[in-house]
Amino acid sequence: MNAWTVVLAGGTGSRFWPVSSPERPKQLLPLVDAHPMLANTLERMTPLAPASATLVLTNATLVQDVRALVPQLPAENVIAEPRPAGTAAALAWAAHVVARRAGPDALMYSVHADWAIGDIPAYQATLKIAGEIATLERALVTIGIVPSRPDPGFGYIQPADAEGGRARRVAKFVEKPTRELATQFVAQGFLWNSGIFVWQAGVFLEELQAHCPEVGPALSAHPDDANAFFAAVAKPIAVDVGVLERSGRVFVVPGDFGWDDVGTWAALHRVRSLDAHGNASNGPTHVVDSRGNVVHCERGTVVLYGVDDLVVVTRPGLTLVTTREQSADLKTLLDALPASVRELRTRPDGSA
Repeated sequence: MNAWTVVLAGGTGSRFWPVSSPERPKQLLPLVDAHPMLANTLERMTPLAPASATLVLTNATLVQDVRALVPQLPAENVIAEPRPAGTAAALAWAAHVVARRAGPDALMYSVHADWAIGDIPAYQATLKIAGEIATLERALVTIGIVPSRPDPGFGYIQPADAEGGRARRVAKFVEKPTRELATQFVAQGFLWNSGIFVWQAGVFLEELQAHCPEVGPALSAHPDDANAFFAAVAKPIAVDVGVLERSGRVFVVPGDFGWDDVGTWAALHRVRSLDAHGNASNGPTHVVDSRGNVVHCERGTVVLYGVDDLVVVTRPGLTLVTTREQSADLKTLLDALPASVRELRTRPDGSA
């Protein structure tokens, strides 16, 4: 199959302060296991498309770091976004590149670099089904995750039919709801909006030009200059809002493979291996008579004794201690800290 992988690897991962920063965002960090999240993402996509048919879109300031992390990718396959312009623009440029190199019928698997996947074979099989649907129906296909809980932190997808085969048409997308609404959505068979998309490059470009005036004209005006294209995008917009919510050619394939967007420190308790007492640790750690903690240790050794449900993060020059519940609201903490602490950087020798 003429298939490509497109990995969106921008962003700063501010919810993983203090180890994540604009210079070292979460997709480049070993948060789930010993490997950077971007490396894990590319590894599980290898059976679907080779490195030569893989594009990584990232912040302009991270291009060299990404190339160093994944030297198997051709240098020209790591594409710099000179400014944040939303996922509609990023995927428009990726589809344009894929169509130019491989033709408009080439299939695109679009994923993010900072997810955790529990059942990789099921994940790959679901993506292949989505690819078949996208090709047969000439449709835009998204993977809707079968919810494991009513989570107000995710967007939701309502399938048009309660029952169906491998894919169903999308009735509507819903932005992050209240917890009460999320509970109702789960009971009614809604799916989480994962941000996994599969389509032929040419089909996506057709729908973009037809439905997304925020991005389409910029691509038409600057098809040969990425910098000029991104600069000309009228308004940053998510692809869900700019294209999928406006198109009548959208299908959803249910997916149940342990997907997690790893959005907070507390999320690591769901995706890391746990010890016998439910602690999720990374780095030199000794845990005694303690349960349900998340520990991320980059320097020294962490010892926990008689405490439960904490998040402890150490890096050179700084230690964060909070609860799993409070770790979802780091913005409030960061707003209260002096800039000298909030923006603490690590020198090349590892010191603060």
